[in-house]
Amino acid sequence: MESFNQIDLFSTNEVHKTEFDLPGAAVTLFENFFSIEESDRLYNSLLKNTNWEQDQMAIYGKQIDLPRLTAWYGDTDLEVAYVGKTTKLRPWTAELLKIKQRIEQEVDIKFTRCLLNYYRDGKDSVDWHQDYEVNQRKNTVIGSVTFGETRPFQLKHATRKDLKRIDIPLKHGSLLLMQGATQNNWKHKIPKTTKKIRPRINLTFRWVG
Repeated sequence: MESFNQIDLFSTNEVHKTEFDLPGAAVTLFENFFSIEESDRLYNSLLKNTNWEQDQMAIYGKQIDLPRLTAWYGDTDLEVAYVGKTTKLRPWTAELLKIKQRIEQEVDIKFTRCLLNYYRDGKDSVDWHQDYEVNQRKNTVIGSVTFGETRPFQLKHATRKDLKRIDIPLKHGSLLLMQGATQNNWKHKIPKTTKKIRPRINLTFRWVG
């Protein structure tokens, strides 16, 4: 079984909460939201039991593989438009429902869908983007859970050049909440790296107002 227990003399399973002061955004990081033991178990189970797919997107008229594997789960009466196609949601698994319910204790909403991403190595990434269509971005919640390798989550303002880029390391067992108009005002990215790193599984639970 893959374990991501990092050797750290000060490592604990105590949840550490950080709220970021970003104009037009509500971003909160919970480190150790899931314990190391829980996170190891969930990583291995999700890796094995998720129906991972290789999606493609059109670039200059050619179909190119996305640099990661993905899977959509959620309320089965819903469909999602993603990378130029409409996708039917797979039904929630018992494991995803447990993770969802844990996150919903921090936000007073019910998530309706979840996009899972499997970053196999440092070459897998996601470029600068804002989630949702333009007319949906003013009231959204995304609960982003990381299991596996730590990757930097970068944020930059969509229009203001005077604001510096923010880098947030998303560690094994962490939860990042993005609420309100965050998607309307800020772009985010997981960059590539040439370092030899282990895989990361990311779950983005979603709600649109």
